[in-house]
Amino acid sequence: MASFPDFVNENEIGKAKFVGELLAPVAPFDQKTGRETWAVAFAPDGSYFAWSQGHRIVKLLPWSKCLADLSVRKDERSTGVDRSRRLSRQNSLGTITPLPGEPREQTIDCGDVVWGLAFGSSVPEKQSRCVNIEWHRFKFGQDQLLLATGLNNGRIKIWDVYTGKLLLNLMDHTDIVRDLTFAPDGSLVLVSASRDKTLRVWDLKDDGNMVKVLRGHQNWVYCSAFSPDSSVLCSVGAGKAVFLWNMDKYTLIRKLEGHHNDVVSCEFSPDGALLATASYDTRVILWDPHMGSVLMELGHLFPPPSPIFAGGANDGWVRSVAFCHDGRHIATVTDDRLLRFWSIEEKSPQAIAPVSNGICSAFSTGGSVLAAGSRDGSVHFWACPRSIASLQHLCRMALRRVMPTQQVRTLPIPVCMQDYLAYKTI
Repeated sequence: MASFPDFVNENEIGKAKFVGELLAPVAPFDQKTGRETWAVAFAPDGSYFAWSQGHRIVKLLPWSKCLADLSVRKDERSTGVDRSRRLSRQNSLGTITPLPGEPREQTIDCGDVVWGLAFGSSVPEKQSRCVNIEWHRFKFGQDQLLLATGLNNGRIKIWDVYTGKLLLNLMDHTDIVRDLTFAPDGSLVLVSASRDKTLRVWDLKDDGNMVKVLRGHQNWVYCSAFSPDSSVLCSVGAGKAVFLWNMDKYTLIRKLEGHHNDVVSCEFSPDGALLATASYDTRVILWDPHMGSVLMELGHLFPPPSPIFAGGANDGWVRSVAFCHDGRHIATVTDDRLLRFWSIEEKSPQAIAPVSNGICSAFSTGGSVLAAGSRDGSVHFWACPRSIASLQHLCRMALRRVMPTQQVRTLPIPVCMQDYLAYKTI
């Protein structure tokens, strides 16, 4: 078995540029469990990076300072200078006193193992879906940034990023909260995915009241993701499950069939025209979420395992998939200890990087850096391959943000242009 098809020469694949790493401090007794970095996240405005460094702890780091600090450390390594602050986050940015009004580093003890992280910010013009909004315990303003943490005990804790203060404690799940995602429209609607086989919808503008329970998964729910316009939710889980939900009516739109093993990660493209799902069957599938059709498959094991064997263990399990904000690049983390950067225009990786025991990933808000978390509690940062997007692609993204595939097919233009706009010919 190989990690690349026969027509690809691994030596000719580009090597991703390493930006830096964050190493978790060693626990007093070097605990062997609970060290995993199950989640990493960037704030929507790019101000903060969140990192579940294991042992119940979440680090909130001002991203601009963190990136600058990583660059300094990289320069020190290249010049042979070694400083102790590289060995532990305890002696890095926390020793620098920020100026008034600047983002501050926060260390949050969540009380249990942290599995999911999500940033949320409110937009005052976006009203709560709750009918009775005359009195609320919390008044969320536009300048407020929240962090939701999903815990091992089934609880969800909501924190004020700027102060580190606990605001809400949401209790309804009966098992691990595996993933969290905020609606990108600023409504502060939060969706939680759990091993109790349900998704729960929470309205934080209504003091965190639960709005709806989405049922349909027969096994663990691993991950969920909103479409850019917040109208559709994708949820994936054990048993090959990929579900699409209407978030206005809270109803199931369709199930997507194509994977042969548990599906563990999903994300929409920035224009909402593509949906990427990652599975233990060694594949990432790019779907048209409007039509439910498969557009492309990205393989990580060759020859690919047949459906009867794809449900078993192998070194090609895909743990995470992330869509870059340029709409052209995808990153995947797999058990073969490789991080791959893909272009949606090619079926082979554009660049690769070594990552041991990687389990999660996320692109920075600007899309220039990818963060990958690992089982030892560390986070590694890599630069996304740079290229200039064509005018055609930019126009396609602008159009697809407001036009579903069904409408594209009705445009009075040649079929070849319709196929391009529909990502049939990427």
